[in-house]
Amino acid sequence: MRQPPGIYVEILIRGDIDELWKYTQQPDLHESWDLRFTKIQYLPRASDSEPQRFNYTTRIGFGLQIVGQGESTGSREEATGRRTSALKFWSADPKSLIEEGSGYWQYIPTKGGVRFLTWYDYQTRFGAGGSAIDRLLFRPMIGWATAWSFDRLRLRLEEGLEPRTAFRLSAIHATSRMAVALIWLWQGLVPKLLFNHTDERAMIAASHQNVTLLPFVGLLEIAIAACAILTWRRRSFFLFNIFAMVAALANVAVRAPSYLVAAFNPVTLNLAMIALSLIGYVAATEIPSASRCLRQPPMESP
Repeated sequence: MRQPPGIYVEILIRGDIDELWKYTQQPDLHESWDLRFTKIQYLPRASDSEPQRFNYTTRIGFGLQIVGQGESTGSREEATGRRTSALKFWSADPKSLIEEGSGYWQYIPTKGGVRFLTWYDYQTRFGAGGSAIDRLLFRPMIGWATAWSFDRLRLRLEEGLEPRTAFRLSAIHATSRMAVALIWLWQGLVPKLLFNHTDERAMIAASHQNVTLLPFVGLLEIAIAACAILTWRRRSFFLFNIFAMVAALANVAVRAPSYLVAAFNPVTLNLAMIALSLIGYVAATEIPSASRCLRQPPMESP
């Protein structure tokens, strides 16, 4: 089986290279924005000439965590202002898929900011099974986490958005979008396609439409649920959802007003959907996105 490529992530940060260096080289600042690490602790060293060793911890949920170690293997600054910081890392934790690896960070001054990039690779444990898990799940996930974290760092340096605030806004946005998608999916799948509920047929009839359209309406709602996920980075979906909820509520009010006072009625459902959409729209104003990063080295001009 061909060895998977190493992980490459690059982003342009419109800020000062010294500030960027500080946020990536100072442990407490580094751990504040990097999703891959919960805690980074530098170990004492006898002199500045010795490599800087560190311990790292990553919480993986359910009270579990992975611990590992690393070592800065060197850094240099060129006459052009380009800086490079290299390191190696390893873990003896039996829960860690990563056994050992190495990589580097580069800081390249450019017009309008700094090209901040990383490349790293690692060997896995657990034999062929570990390699398969890495290729199919872990490597794409940690590559995404690196890119998402780089954009969270960009927002901190460019916009002053605190990393914890960025994380909370991202969680609020994700919760709102997933909730809206689940409601559309449920409404399309359960009462319309699976159970063909009498209330659904009655509402279709009250709108002077043929009840045979009910399965097609269900499929349309499922498609909207899929659209909510596929347009994850587009805030405009929430505006569409608000418009759809207002239009649907107005249609019921005109054609079947008796449903507005039922025990489980369109008023509460649609208003809840509108509120979720407003929350998601506001939260998504300024959140990190892995899509803002390059995931392959750019082609150099000849």
